Amino acid sequence: MHTDYGQYKMFVADTGLFVTLAFWDKAATDNIIYQKLLSDKLSADLGYVYENIVAQMLVAAGNRLFYHTWPTENGKHNYEIDFLLSRGNKICPIEVKSSGYKTHASLDAFQKKFSSRIGNRYLVYPKDLRKEQDLLCVPVFMTMLL
Repeated sequence: MHTDYGQYKMFVADTGLFVTLAFWDKAATDNIIYQKLLSDKLSADLGYVYENIVAQMLVAAGNRLFYHTWPTENGKHNYEIDFLLSRGNKICPIEVKSSGYKTHASLDAFQKKFSSRIGNRYLVYPKDLRKEQDLLCVPVFMTMLL
């Protein structure tokens, strides 16, 4: 795999502080922000919040964080694997979704590109545990078990 060290993501160690700062609103108190977040009524794309939560859980479980991105075939967008876990001589890609999903194009493209090097593939999301062929869809709260 080619590594481009110009591509990286940063995470905050305190997700609660991150949420407070990210959604700070003078007209709302912290309690209202958290009530909306917990009831899934916060009108914002929460992808980066979920990625931060997953990052915090993976690090707390003793994992190092690796990120991988590469251009799509048409070059207009990038595929993105949010996290890569090293398990023996295999890598396990993780894609994080903040809501229901219809596709997981990055995981599929990564599987196609690196099939011989991949162990398990995970999609972490706020829904129930389920399996789709060789993809394990894991609720966010189970991240520490990966």
